[in-house]
Amino acid sequence: MKTNKLKISTEFLLLLLISALPILAQTKLVPKKISLKDGREFNLNLPSNYEIIPAAEGLRRVRFFAVAPDGRIFVTDMFDMSDNRKGAVYILDAWDSRKGKFGSVVRFMTNLRNPNSVAFYTDKKRQDWFYVAETDRLTRYKFTRNSTAPTGAPEVVATFPAYGLDYKHGNWHLTRTIAFSPAGKLYVSVGTSCDSCTEKEKEKDIRGVVLEMNPDGGGKRVFARNIKNAVGLKWIGGKFFATNEGVDNLGLDKPDDTFYELKDGANYGWSQCFQANGKIEFDSKRFKKKQPPDCSFVPVSYAFFPAHSSALGFDFFDGKTSDENLKNSFLVALHGSTDRNWQRGYKIVSVREGNQQQDFITGFVQGINTYGRPCDILKISRDSFLFTDDRGGVVYFVRRKNR
Repeated sequence: MKTNKLKISTEFLLLLLISALPILAQTKLVPKKISLKDGREFNLNLPSNYEIIPAAEGLRRVRFFAVAPDGRIFVTDMFDMSDNRKGAVYILDAWDSRKGKFGSVVRFMTNLRNPNSVAFYTDKKRQDWFYVAETDRLTRYKFTRNSTAPTGAPEVVATFPAYGLDYKHGNWHLTRTIAFSPAGKLYVSVGTSCDSCTEKEKEKDIRGVVLEMNPDGGGKRVFARNIKNAVGLKWIGGKFFATNEGVDNLGLDKPDDTFYELKDGANYGWSQCFQANGKIEFDSKRFKKKQPPDCSFVPVSYAFFPAHSSALGFDFFDGKTSDENLKNSFLVALHGSTDRNWQRGYKIVSVREGNQQQDFITGFVQGINTYGRPCDILKISRDSFLFTDDRGGVVYFVRRKNR
């Protein structure tokens, strides 16, 4: 009898602990002054035990990070929001850990068409490769460690459709994001050609997909389909995660912007099905059907954010993180609504599966002023990270202060 009572008591305590997880208190944020070299000054709000430092300045539409085999940090720059060939890839070099700043920013490549994402891969022969994803193609170069320019001629790994039905504000999705799995497979996200439509491509499954292929481009197949625009992609702990933007014209509060643990072969429902407040719905506003399709096949997201938040880059802080509010959670950059009056997003939040998001950095929008749009996050140590601001052209360093 005593054993049974102990077992029941233990299970009851576990249930209490689990039920308490989603109601973690919001960490109080305090203003920290930002002073940039070009004279701009403003405050951003973050936990009092953290500091924020402009680590690299003077960039344009700075986007996603990648860490090279030699340990250097590379970052893409799309120049502006137009369809252009002025993009570049930079090396953030000469890191000063005491100051929290990079001593130099070196151009690695220029004249690129909207380079959103780069990645590195080392093959079985120990050859390093550098991959750059542009709107219309994915290319790779042999990579020499500590070099400041690509090695040799480019190899075209894949090509992508580079036109769309709606060119306003890039709604036809200019970006391509790439990621390698631990098994050495290459993944590429290709957004849809419009906000909500029936694609009319002759070749099926080339829009609104995450593709899987070999490092040389062979063996290409669809890994996940009908996902509107998975801009953030990353493998973490053997699992594949992606942020995804919802459609734009269902009102202020629908649909969710979503954060998925991607599953092989899954159908994410675009454009007839969507998620709102964590539940899957059929878009009866746009698709008038007497017998609407069953949307129960659409996976519910790992986490979700308010409509029009535009979730982009992210990283994971594991059990080694000393901050209990950040431990075992994702930090996600919410780039913000195109219509700034909605003021959705424009911040960095932490999120755990089954938990509501918590604000971590805010203040990018203050009244009529917009001071930045966070894009990507890269964990540097257990208690520090970098993030890009693709509106202000700044890379910021954030770290927990010594206790």
